[in-house]
Amino acid sequence: MKNCTLQFDTDLVYLWVDGNDAEWVARKNRFLGKNVDLNTEATTIARNANNDELKYSLRSTEMYVPWIRRIFIVTDEQRPDWLGPGNEKIKIVDIRELIPAEALPCYNSVVIEHFLYKIPELSEHFLYANDDMFFNKPLSPGFFFTEEGFPIVRLQRYFLGKWINKIKKKFSLHTNIYRKTIHHSALLIEEKFGTYFSAMPHHNVDAYLKSDYRNAAEKDFKEEISQTITHHVRSENDIQRIIYLYYALSVKRGRLRYVGRSESCRIRLHKPDFISYINRYHPALFCLNDSHHATDEDRARVKPFLNTLFPDKSSFEL
Repeated sequence: MKNCTLQFDTDLVYLWVDGNDAEWVARKNRFLGKNVDLNTEATTIARNANNDELKYSLRSTEMYVPWIRRIFIVTDEQRPDWLGPGNEKIKIVDIRELIPAEALPCYNSVVIEHFLYKIPELSEHFLYANDDMFFNKPLSPGFFFTEEGFPIVRLQRYFLGKWINKIKKKFSLHTNIYRKTIHHSALLIEEKFGTYFSAMPHHNVDAYLKSDYRNAAEKDFKEEISQTITHHVRSENDIQRIIYLYYALSVKRGRLRYVGRSESCRIRLHKPDFISYINRYHPALFCLNDSHHATDEDRARVKPFLNTLFPDKSSFEL
């Protein structure tokens, strides 16, 4: 890929929660016990477990994408205890600044992601990452945006075809919430623009234009998104944020790129040897994906692994 230098500001947004915070856990448990039927996929510890991934992701940011203008960490009345004060490059944003009151309490990251474009002072060009996503080599803005300034939309050739519901009904196959929300998004795009995108997200750092994000959220899909904002925990009827990438492609303001593991590698936490993926694929980006399959023993291997790759403190730390 052409490694060009582009002349525009780019910000980086993280969504982060400390699932080990006793006060936050107590609030969540009080809500779950009173208001919803528990679903292990929607409420598993894997959704919020904190292994200090954000600390190491920020180290990777400072190492490999130092041209990022500002970093916004979107949280739920929390702040990392290792984060130092006074760094002008980084800002904590509480979800109450972004999402409507009826969405609260919100333990559903899918809902919060629909309001990222409302972050005050967010640049037109921005990257979005979960705290378990990492940069693994020096990357220029041209890795994420075209020379015209359009986002490069990275998808993987794992096709979600429209036959998913027919197959599930006929053979009683399990289809998880994540895939259902992607399929839901793809159907909305097809209804609006006539194209069904069957390729899946690469589950890693993505690039967006704030103006396109706003247009999709406030105009083209405002009604559909408004129907999901009271989904306080994940639901199969959610609209996954892939809709904004499919949208960019549909309005010809994004460039599609299918990726493999050498560019974007997803490492599942319940796999035994994290470093083998790094050594084998040398990915530009990688994700350490927690899930309900992972154990506490798997999570205990995260910090030693990340400390091997990113041993030096960043300027953001105490």
